[in-house]
Amino acid sequence: MQQQESTRPATPADLDDDTLAFVRRVFGFARVGEAGELATLLGQGLPPNLRNERGDSLLMLACYHGHLDAARVLLDHGADPEIMNDASQTPLAGAAFKGDLPVSTLLLERGAQVDAAGPNGKTALLFAAMFNRTDIAKLLLARGADPFRRDADGNSVLDAARKMGAADTTELLAAATKER
Repeated sequence: MQQQESTRPATPADLDDDTLAFVRRVFGFARVGEAGELATLLGQGLPPNLRNERGDSLLMLACYHGHLDAARVLLDHGADPEIMNDASQTPLAGAAFKGDLPVSTLLLERGAQVDAAGPNGKTALLFAAMFNRTDIAKLLLARGADPFRRDADGNSVLDAARKMGAADTTELLAAATKER
């Protein structure tokens, strides 16, 4: 009888010490924005959508930490801007949370869906609204984000901004929702 190969992803327990050290180094490159190192490894066949134990892709880490050049390199090598981590967040949501306008713009230019959300219903606009990231909220609205969309708990984007005391995005969203 032939043994079938497992289709489950490798876990740290499956990796030898050298491989585990290499993988940690690769994710470190994404966190600190080592675009050149990433480009070299991606050119040698490193999968652009590699994910860590929390489901964070290399692109998520680069975007969350504000590394525009690293994000661009990853996208140039086929990284998927729609891969969500285990918390159902996209790289665009991570960039919105951090308030990074250049990274958010790049992601939208490279195919990130403006209203992407996981089962929790939280979009990049909701994160921008909650954390008073007015420039990001304006960008997302200009790119077609739905200001009336609600999360899985029934909260609107405006509700989220108000609950967090985000005065500027509350004002922006109040005006945007009256116009429609």
